[in-house]
Amino acid sequence: MRISVVVTVKNEGESIHRLLDSLAAQTCAPDEVVVCDGGSTDGTLDALRAETRLPLKVILRPGANISQGRNAAIAEAAGEVIACTDAGVTLAPAWLQELVAPFKVGEGSFGIKVVAGFFLPDPHTAFEVAMGATVLPQPDEIRPETFLPSSRSVAFRKEAWQAVGGYPEWLDYCEDLVFDFALRDQFAPFAFAPRAIAHFRPRGSLRAFFRQYYQYARGDGKADLFRRRHAIRYLTFLVAAPAIALLGALLSPWWWTLCVVGAAAYTRTPYRRLAAIWGKLSSVEKIQAALLVPVIRVVGDIAKMMGYPVGAVWRIKRQ
Repeated sequence: MRISVVVTVKNEGESIHRLLDSLAAQTCAPDEVVVCDGGSTDGTLDALRAETRLPLKVILRPGANISQGRNAAIAEAAGEVIACTDAGVTLAPAWLQELVAPFKVGEGSFGIKVVAGFFLPDPHTAFEVAMGATVLPQPDEIRPETFLPSSRSVAFRKEAWQAVGGYPEWLDYCEDLVFDFALRDQFAPFAFAPRAIAHFRPRGSLRAFFRQYYQYARGDGKADLFRRRHAIRYLTFLVAAPAIALLGALLSPWWWTLCVVGAAAYTRTPYRRLAAIWGKLSSVEKIQAALLVPVIRVVGDIAKMMGYPVGAVWRIKRQ
């Protein structure tokens, strides 16, 4: 069984070495690594061309979006199994071994077309620790039967990619979710490989985080994803919270206790995650991280509320 690892890159000069080093250190070596560059203008291509440890193939697609780049790389790949990851990650040494194992175990894997790997934050600052705790699930929160993998860590048979028409090239964000839905419709259930871990740094500033989640929500609007989830967010922030504040001001301050209960529920899961991952922080950094959690949560929700209608209007005009 030939295995091709596929990556898309653009201006990843500062991080590409970590990915290449971790690929070269895999306990299961890929038969090839196909990298699609979307038009890098930094040192990314120089680093790729200097790589001698890997069976590396670089293709150039200036201006391609992520879906177009992935599809181009997969089309060029010779392997019958495609393992996808992203630039900017560091792969666990057994990432590829764990990710492709379900395809190899014989009778128990009959019919498996997709294997979902996992990803964990690799924070370097108190802000990044708070970010990881706020937005990223822990392994014990995952339900394998419903988990939809990120293309940071996923493997599938090339025939499955062909059957669903590849990644959706009309979509610039949330493309991996739409691809997952298409695969799930035809090839569920997916196998789950929780130890096929890609480590990545969370966004390092509120500005970068806002932009990321704005783009994610715009992608949701374009692809018509998660209507109910977005509707609940609008109702909470634009109807319920103002109504409670008004009732507290006009009738009784006791109404405001609902805000306290809501805030506790709003931050409960992030704080539980934070307590599990903040061990290396100093006492001052732990306080900083704890104070940042609700700020990050609110900024993320505002970004989603602003991005979703932009994507929805784009979809309506396109239709």
